[in-house]
Amino acid sequence: MVSGDKITHVGKSTEIEKLCDRQTQVIDARGCVVLPGFVDAHTHLVFAGNRLDDFEARARGETYEQVAKRGGGIQTTVRATRAASADELRVLAKKRANWFLQNGTTTVEAKSGYGLTLEDELKILRVIRCIGKETPLETVATFLGAHAFPPEFREDRAGYISLLIEEMLPVIAREKLAEYCDIFCEQNYFNAEETRRILTAAKRHGFKLRMHVDQLTNGGGAKLAAELGATTADHLEQTAPDGISALTKTSVQPVLLPGSVYALGSKKYPDARAMIDAGLAIVLATDFNPGSSPSASMPMMLSLAVTQMRMSPAEAVTAATVNAAASLNRVDKIGSLDVGKLANLAIYDCEDYRELAYWFGVSLVRDVFVRGISLSRSGGFQTTDA
Repeated sequence: MVSGDKITHVGKSTEIEKLCDRQTQVIDARGCVVLPGFVDAHTHLVFAGNRLDDFEARARGETYEQVAKRGGGIQTTVRATRAASADELRVLAKKRANWFLQNGTTTVEAKSGYGLTLEDELKILRVIRCIGKETPLETVATFLGAHAFPPEFREDRAGYISLLIEEMLPVIAREKLAEYCDIFCEQNYFNAEETRRILTAAKRHGFKLRMHVDQLTNGGGAKLAAELGATTADHLEQTAPDGISALTKTSVQPVLLPGSVYALGSKKYPDARAMIDAGLAIVLATDFNPGSSPSASMPMMLSLAVTQMRMSPAEAVTAATVNAAASLNRVDKIGSLDVGKLANLAIYDCEDYRELAYWFGVSLVRDVFVRGISLSRSGGFQTTDA
C-alpha cells in the first residue's frame, strides 16, 4: 500500500484490502509480477553522437583496443560531446531516460567522462543533475574525468593529471555536482600509480570512489580497489581469484556489466559464481554507453547474468535492485518493497519473476511507478503498445 511517495504497508491482498477506504485507488495487478524499480549503478547517460563506425569495425574483427588506437572509441564520443551544447545533451539524455524507465529502471548512477576539460565535464554533470530534476528517472552523479587522456594531453599525461587534481576535483566538489569519483584503471589508460594519486586526491575532497578495473587485462585493479577503500569495483572480467579474495576482506561491492562483454563480442564474463560463493554482494548494471554497451535494458542484463554467468534469477534480481541500491548508499530509500521506502516499483505482465530473464529482448513492463506516481497514466513514458 502506498501513501504519497512511500510504501506504508506490505502484506497479502486480504490484509491490504482491510486498510482501503472509498478514496483508495486500487491497481489491479492480478496475474502480474510486482518488483522494486531497478537500480542501474553504472551508466554513461550523457553523451552526443554514436559509435556506429566502431560497431561495424568490430564486426570486421577489430578489437576495442585497436579501434581506440586509431582514434575511435572514447575519443569519438569526446569530440561529439564537446561539440554539443548543454541543451542538446539535455534533449538526448531525456530521450534515453525514457528508455530506462520503459525497462523498469527508476534510478541510475550516471558518469561524466566524455568532456575531459573542466568546462565540458561541468556541462555533463549539470545535465545529469537536470535529468534527475526534470524527468521521473532519479540520478546519482559520478565524476569520471579520468576516463581517458584527451588528445591535447596525449604527450603530457602528468599535465592532465594535474588538471584533474588541481582544477577539476576542487570545482566539482565545491559545486556539489557529484557524489562519486571514478577512473578507468586499465592498460593504455590510467595505470595503478596514476589511479592511486587521483583517487587519493578525490577522497580528500570528500568523494566516494568507484573504479573501472580489470576489464581488458588483469592489472590488479580489484586489489587496488580494496586497498583504496572504493565503494565499488566495476567490470572485473579479467579478475583472478586473488583479486576476488582481496575484495572479500573489504566492503567493496563488485559491479558486473555483462552487456559490455556481449556487445564487444568477448567470451570472458566476470566470475560471478565465485564472487557470490565468496560472500560478495554483487551488483548488475547495464554500463549503458555508446561504445561497448548501447543498452538501457536491465532485463537483458538479467538474461545475460543467468545464461552466461550462472547466476540464479533470484540472484540477478537482487543484484539489480537492493544490492545496487546499497552500492549507491540508498538502500534505506530504494531497492526493495519495504515499508518506509520510496514507492519506486514496476508491474510486469507475467506470472513468475523468472520470466524477466527468460523472455530476453522482450519488454514485459506494464507500468512503472516513481514515488507513487504511475508513469503510464501520467504520461511519464510511452509504453510499447501506446
